[in-house]
Amino acid sequence: MKKVFSLSFILAVTGIAGCHKAASPADSTNVRVEGEKVIVTPDTPPATAIGLATCTPPAASVLSFNGRLVWDDSVTTRLFTPFGGRVTKIWVEAGERVEVDAPLALIASPDFGQAQADARRAATDIMLAERTLARVRDLFAHGAAAQKDLQSAEADLERTRWERQRVAERLALYGADTNGVDQAYVFRSPIAGVLVEKNIGPGVELRADLMLANTPQLASPQFVVTDPERLWVLIDVPERDQAQVRVGQTFTVKSTSLPGQTFNGRVDVVGDGLDPNTRTIKVRGSLANPGRQLKAEMFVQAEVLLPPVAGVVVPARAVFLRGEQHCVMLEGSPGCYARRVVTPGAEHDGQILVTAGLAAGQRVVTDGTMLLEQLLSTGQ
Repeated sequence: MKKVFSLSFILAVTGIAGCHKAASPADSTNVRVEGEKVIVTPDTPPATAIGLATCTPPAASVLSFNGRLVWDDSVTTRLFTPFGGRVTKIWVEAGERVEVDAPLALIASPDFGQAQADARRAATDIMLAERTLARVRDLFAHGAAAQKDLQSAEADLERTRWERQRVAERLALYGADTNGVDQAYVFRSPIAGVLVEKNIGPGVELRADLMLANTPQLASPQFVVTDPERLWVLIDVPERDQAQVRVGQTFTVKSTSLPGQTFNGRVDVVGDGLDPNTRTIKVRGSLANPGRQLKAEMFVQAEVLLPPVAGVVVPARAVFLRGEQHCVMLEGSPGCYARRVVTPGAEHDGQILVTAGLAAGQRVVTDGTMLLEQLLSTGQ
């Protein structure tokens, strides 16, 4: 007889063995072995000691990750002043909605005044260059000027025209014109949205070099304008789960401050490297926030629903090891059991996934496995 190592029901075997001291199980009138099957008479002591479970399809699994909400950079601008100066007036406050090109603050700026003066100087230089060119042309026509003088005057005029265009475009970039020198720079919003952050007040002295290449982690922006109804969520995905998350996948977001509510999001970017400190992959997703209930910098839980895997789920104690094979005792009909070789998968909370060998709806033995295996081996 082959040695059998059962995964379950050692206690049940001990109890049943006491009922068969006079005869071996194979000789019992309540039990018989027919080929590869063990047949147990219903409602007899052996039958009542056998427990059964139905194979069920695996349920969809959920992966939960820690996340943090931030503003959606595609609809967010962090504004730093391009000119140093003193804030003299502020037109909007945090929480107010602004439109494109709406004035935010007025800054008395010598730097801006210098840019205005450069524009006026460029206009004056053009007038002077035009008069010089006209005079040289007249002299050249009467033979009193050399051709090189004429060419030099023409080049000077062309250079001053380009300089005027340059300074005019510079002022236009900041929403100003070339009329006058008032040193009053109007700080405007380049996009429409809600002013969610304001870090200046009247009388504050600003420096243009604090812009630091638009890096808010090094210096706070003067204003932040965004659309609060669109957010990003930054998710930390452990290394072991990185294969389960991909671009385009949907997820739900939950916050402890909003119990019972969920928000749907979509994975936009999966990082290409691990954080060396936390050993997690940075994943960025986007989600709609129409009621503006979610707030930037909230800590949330992002849950990814994984589709069910192929196979069935059975109690782990139904599977036993026979040699190098994993097996179960399968009920073919009431009281009729046969050994079935299976391929086990992951085990969790007392349940094991069987990827091959069983189908949903079939019933396997969970209690009495050792007894049936002994009967079948003795009968063979």
